[in-house]
Amino acid sequence: MIIAAALPLLVEQGEAVTTRQIADAAGIAEGTIFRVFPDKDSLIRAVIEAVFDNQPLEQALAEIDTARPLADVLTEGTALLQERVVSIWRVASSVGPRFHDSTRRSLIVSPWVEGVLTEHRKELTLKPAEAARVLQSLTLAVTHPNLTENPMAPARIVQLFLHGAGRDA
Repeated sequence: MIIAAALPLLVEQGEAVTTRQIADAAGIAEGTIFRVFPDKDSLIRAVIEAVFDNQPLEQALAEIDTARPLADVLTEGTALLQERVVSIWRVASSVGPRFHDSTRRSLIVSPWVEGVLTEHRKELTLKPAEAARVLQSLTLAVTHPNLTENPMAPARIVQLFLHGAGRDA
């Protein structure tokens, strides 16, 4: 509850957010925060960890109906991946350098994406794990606000992933 209340405030105000504002947003006494977290920095690190947690993404991906054509399934999944890229970027860019060690992470291949691609491996030229990494890397590259002014649409990402950029693609 505290982390959920702190997240939008951290994005909006960065490290300047106060524990009083967080407590008010969570509907708790300010002292309650310090029963859970030793200090504000620990709370900020917990918010960062929550944003980087893959479980909510995997749960959302698992709700996608995979009985449809691969392009449709991947388009819906890619939209969720894009939401995650932006969410992580917003939090990472709202905190100062003291927290940058907490925001540097390696790309984790989504088990759901790899599983969907495994089911369709006959349609791929890459092994499913490699294809999943490529799709996720492509999604990051064409979505991240520091890398592009306008994120590419999920359907376009999937079309580029499945068919390439060549004229014959």
